[in-house]
Amino acid sequence: MLGPGSIEWGPTRSALEKFDYAACDLALCHRHEGEWVGLMNVPHLQIGISDAALMAASDESNGEVELRPQRKFRDSRLGALATAVHAEMAAGFPSGRLFLDSVEQAMAVALVSGHAVRHRPVQISRGGLGPARLRRIRELIHAKMEDELSLDEMAQSVGLSTAHFARMFRKSTGETPHQFVLRQRLERAKGMLRAPDGRVLDVAVACGFKTQPHFAQVFRDVCGISPTEYRRDFVGDRATCAPETCSEDTPRLVICGSQPELHSHGLPFTSLLTGQ
Repeated sequence: MLGPGSIEWGPTRSALEKFDYAACDLALCHRHEGEWVGLMNVPHLQIGISDAALMAASDESNGEVELRPQRKFRDSRLGALATAVHAEMAAGFPSGRLFLDSVEQAMAVALVSGHAVRHRPVQISRGGLGPARLRRIRELIHAKMEDELSLDEMAQSVGLSTAHFARMFRKSTGETPHQFVLRQRLERAKGMLRAPDGRVLDVAVACGFKTQPHFAQVFRDVCGISPTEYRRDFVGDRATCAPETCSEDTPRLVICGSQPELHSHGLPFTSLLTGQ
């Protein structure tokens, strides 16, 4: 729930019950049984979690994960993840598919761990990915730096299930796949920004960011300065020299104006809807 309000729902039309909600309250619907909904007066976010994510989180090879329906409950982990999804949606999904794949997998783990009717405990994997698998992952990331990259695609490239890969990857690198990919994109961006004649928009696109503003915001959050400031500082240091040693070939800073935004592409979640 995105704010306070209420929903009337129940198993039959004549047995509706009113539930009052506060912001961050959660509800978990039954996947096979429909419910009657009466007056709905609460801003909310509805998220569908895929069977594949739930199965991977439960380490099951077939069947389905049965979750316990609840019309009102609190879960700090699920609440934080839902808040992250809402913020991403409000911003126009600038972080791409891998971010939402990672959030979906984290939600699936939290659901299986705390809200499954029957499940085997999620296994905590020991060890990590070997050097050969890490090398394949790095090669895949650099080959698809400009494109969408999903968690499933990364896992399949090294022959692992999505959930197992995510745990092994973090064990090996200390980062989630999304954090690792983001760092690789920023490292490439830094290298491109050291060229004085490149446009910030071109750098953003080449490094897999959907919009220039999102690239600038992420760069500032991680590096402490904007891409333009980073390039100005770097090129300025290189261009500083005594007048008699400077030549016409000395790099000069080119400052770009505002650029049009790029459009984001499809959503990886099974469903991602807002309601009022």
